[in-house]
Amino acid sequence: MNILKNQVLTEKTIRLLQRNQYTFDVIIRSNKTEIKSWIEQFFNVRIKGMNSHRLPNKKKRRGKTFKYSGHSKNKRMIITLKKNYSIPLFLNE
Repeated sequence: MNILKNQVLTEKTIRLLQRNQYTFDVIIRSNKTEIKSWIEQFFNVRIKGMNSHRLPNKKKRRGKTFKYSGHSKNKRMIITLKKNYSIPLFLNE
């Protein structure tokens, strides 16, 4: 089972790479322990800490009013690795 959807590369996540923190979009129903064990086995790294958050709903305009789309379909994980470990930026699929 592939828990990770994709790596996130934005200005903020590139700054986080200097602190050995990597950002991924993951399946929303997965939890931290599943993600931690999967990443440690797949990339052969050791994880120091993890933070997660759900992305906000998107605002859409319908005539004069604004409506929000349904629930967010992604969860974003910021993973901090221990020293001397790294993850390649681009995965070959």
